[in-house]
Amino acid sequence: MAAGFVSLSIHIPCPPRRFPRRGEILGDVVTRCSSARGGCCRRQRSDGPYKRGLNSKVHLAVDAHGVPLRVIITNGPTADCSQAAALIDGMSAEHLLADKGYDTDAIVTQAIAQKMIPVIPPKSNRIVQRKYDEHVYKSRRLIENAFLALKGWRGVATRYAKKPSSFLAIVQTRCIVLWTQIL
Repeated sequence: MAAGFVSLSIHIPCPPRRFPRRGEILGDVVTRCSSARGGCCRRQRSDGPYKRGLNSKVHLAVDAHGVPLRVIITNGPTADCSQAAALIDGMSAEHLLADKGYDTDAIVTQAIAQKMIPVIPPKSNRIVQRKYDEHVYKSRRLIENAFLALKGWRGVATRYAKKPSSFLAIVQTRCIVLWTQIL
């Protein structure tokens, strides 16, 4: 039985745009009108760049059949490798499959301590390139297929939920549905 994990970034859709009124302040943007009629407004930034829309990542651990076992939701800029310890803690598997984002010495040593064979391709900036079994790594497609099944629900793919707890509940509900389809 092999377990693996990977991350996926899902973007929240931006709120609907509305044109601001003359002189209105919207967050960090001040609107000014350049024409006498006030018909065409242009936006000027009051302080630095701002982010358009939020994002989040779904970290997923699956079994050898591609069935989700654990789910963790984090902010978009959070590094993938920071959640690996929580995903594989207490799991028993023959192989640990992950993408390059999880290539750290701490994850490899934790996998070896849990008697798993790490099958993680090394990052290109690693000084000492590790060997990994490319044949076994091809079965990581099961992880990607699990994400494809999760994104089959529009609520997961576009993240309509405003709170992370609500989004986690939606993802867990979809995982339960995937489990019931197998059983």
